[in-house]
Amino acid sequence: MIHFIVATHGPLAAALLESGRMVYGDLPGVHAVCLTEQAGIEGFRQDFRATLDAASVNADGVLVLCDMQSGTPWNVACEAAFNPHTQPPVAVVAGANFPMLLQTDEVMMACDVHQAAGQLIELTLPTLVQAKPAETEQTDDF
Repeated sequence: MIHFIVATHGPLAAALLESGRMVYGDLPGVHAVCLTEQAGIEGFRQDFRATLDAASVNADGVLVLCDMQSGTPWNVACEAAFNPHTQPPVAVVAGANFPMLLQTDEVMMACDVHQAAGQLIELTLPTLVQAKPAETEQTDDF
């Protein structure tokens, strides 16, 4: 089973989890860790390590959903992902958003965290759309 960490700048991770609970109820195996100005990078690193320890319990892997590539949450998560001693394995994905969080239930039963990461991205890509006017007029007929 794959467990998840949502890691973001500011309170976004906590807000995504709160919104996810509003839609799905409890999100088992999903944790949030937020980078704050008060804690800084070292505080975030400590919070991330504690969250990773909690997320690792009974997990085949931990998939970290970061808000963006190359920011502090991404960099700290990659430190864990690329450390050969990290167990269970960790995969990191950038671009965390609400549909991605809701799709975690589709990949949580996987055993390979890297395959789960790829599958989660595939599931999320179709949710990225731009609104456009309808090409034909809608009718009231059903």
